[in-house]
Amino acid sequence: MTTDDGDDPRTPHDADDALAFEHLDLRVEEAVAFVRLERPDARNALHAELLLELGAALDLVQADASVRALVLHGAGGGFCAGADLGEFVDLDDPFAGREAALAGQDVSNTLAALPMPTVAALHGFAVGGGLELALACDLRVAAPGTRLGLPETTLGLIPGYGGTQRLPRLIGEARALDLILTGRLIEAEEALGFGLISRLADDPLAAAEALARTTLRNAPVALGLAKEAVVRGLDATLPQGLEVEADLFGLVAGTEDRAEGVRAFLEKRTPEFSGR
Repeated sequence: MTTDDGDDPRTPHDADDALAFEHLDLRVEEAVAFVRLERPDARNALHAELLLELGAALDLVQADASVRALVLHGAGGGFCAGADLGEFVDLDDPFAGREAALAGQDVSNTLAALPMPTVAALHGFAVGGGLELALACDLRVAAPGTRLGLPETTLGLIPGYGGTQRLPRLIGEARALDLILTGRLIEAEEALGFGLISRLADDPLAAAEALARTTLRNAPVALGLAKEAVVRGLDATLPQGLEVEADLFGLVAGTEDRAEGVRAFLEKRTPEFSGR
């Protein structure tokens, strides 16, 4: 992981201990972290090593105070073809199966819990565990013709990295069951109509970066608390969700960024947020 000026922010006091990634690339450019899956010969399939590396990379991103947004993308001809099925050939024990699902869920949950905006840039295909990773991001940008879906039932499996929970929350129960029970893949144009992706773009990586950079002008603490309000509210009744919103509004009201944002608006200038 390197910044645009060549420094390694992962281990500021001992760069010799910096992690080396074999199956992904992590870089930071002007407050945006870019995580690229790099198993193009395997269609960026998620095997145990890649999941471990991805989890470690996300931990580094969260620990780096200079990072204020993240873009997740894939090398080669597509975003991610899902879990590496070669590791599932002998997965015939319920306990081992549960542990495999939990390993994928742990990475997806870490991604979803990042206190910064996250954007998935999708091209070619985003299926199975690949789509589940994208669902853990806040926003998704896809190239026209990108194929998306959760085809696990066609293999005698079910989505295990969070898809059965995040997809219906995003697009509704009926549409989620349509995709999960049929196992069919849809193209990005239909996914846009479903609300599964946020935007179509011929260059999804550039569009995802632009979207991530748009959020940089906003207050970091407010962004994190806004995400928390939405996520916690989804699992609450409306009155409970409104209580959560009020509590978090109270927290953000006490920040220096709130004072700066209001002053800047009244003074007709661009705010300079400090993240405090």
